[in-house]
Amino acid sequence: MRRVVEFACEGETLLGTLDEASGDTGLLIASGGNEIRAGAWAGQALLAARLAAAGHPVFRFDRRGVGDSGGVNRGYRESRADIAVALAAFREAAPRLRRVVAFGNCDAASALMLIGGDLTIDALVLANPWTVEGEDDGAQAPAALRRRYAAKLSDPAEWKRLLGGGIDLRKLAVGLRRAVAPAPASALADRMRDGLGRFDGPVTILLAERDRTAQLFVAAWGDDPRITCLASASHSFADETAHDWLFERICDALG
Repeated sequence: MRRVVEFACEGETLLGTLDEASGDTGLLIASGGNEIRAGAWAGQALLAARLAAAGHPVFRFDRRGVGDSGGVNRGYRESRADIAVALAAFREAAPRLRRVVAFGNCDAASALMLIGGDLTIDALVLANPWTVEGEDDGAQAPAALRRRYAAKLSDPAEWKRLLGGGIDLRKLAVGLRRAVAPAPASALADRMRDGLGRFDGPVTILLAERDRTAQLFVAAWGDDPRITCLASASHSFADETAHDWLFERICDALG
């Protein structure tokens, strides 16, 4: 059964959706960007229904200024209060809950990394965390560029294009310089690392390895045994294979 839950956050009214189930371990979903609680292509709503059918209650919500919720959208960096009251509303609406796992994709994952240690959450599932400071300039991560050029160098057709003058040598030189550049520094990633260090529960980091946001995360974050990758470019795990993989990984975290 699915029902809408209304709750307050600093004088504003927020709306969430509870997919009810009999289990005592539930999932709190924080939405990224300006995304409504249904998620891209209704992916979060579909995920919630599927998890509820497997016995896990799921709570999704619109933070202030997004979707059906009132107030001003302050962005993911200022979402601490929204996530905290959503967690409380989830526990009140599903009183049999014993454990709560929180899931976020993109900057919702970043928000959970920054503040998860301050909340009564038992585990975190973090997908394609956002690590870009300020405006995104469209540049690819050096590691992604290296993989791209390695693939081109192994392709005889690309060599034929190069020898035939079909490749802009100036653009090629710029790309090669970027490919050999060191990984970009990210103060945001450092703050996320500090925040995650305050969290003492299990952490799962899920990456769609051909997704650019995931590639930038790896460049800024480095190796981490908590990372699990899917050979996909789907940022929101929208296709059937990626959705199934995400469902299975979240089920693993829920136990």
